[in-house]
Amino acid sequence: MIKIDNHINDDPEYYQLSVGGEIDASSSIHLEEGLKEAMTASKKIIVDLTELEYISSAGLGVFMSIIQELDNQAIKFVIYGMSPKVYEVFEILGLNQLITIKKGKEEALEAIK
Repeated sequence: MIKIDNHINDDPEYYQLSVGGEIDASSSIHLEEGLKEAMTASKKIIVDLTELEYISSAGLGVFMSIIQELDNQAIKFVIYGMSPKVYEVFEILGLNQLITIKKGKEEALEAIK
């Protein structure tokens, strides 16, 4: 089961998407909806994955599918808080080379400035 919490912060202005639980084929659509909403709402997005326990190839595909769109729209996008297990999956697919990934929230906020 996936848990998504999203909101805009005013100072500094950025959109935070917090994702927890498990992202698999059946729940990846919720991740996609959350990311699309974030991309419509702001040019600065941070994604908190501290509560994410598992991500399948379908979930990774959602991140892969938005990379070009983020670039086209000049959206600053940073993921943070991944467990070593989740990071390893991103690393195996090379997503760590295509998406900015930071350890903590402060680093993520610094990266979207």
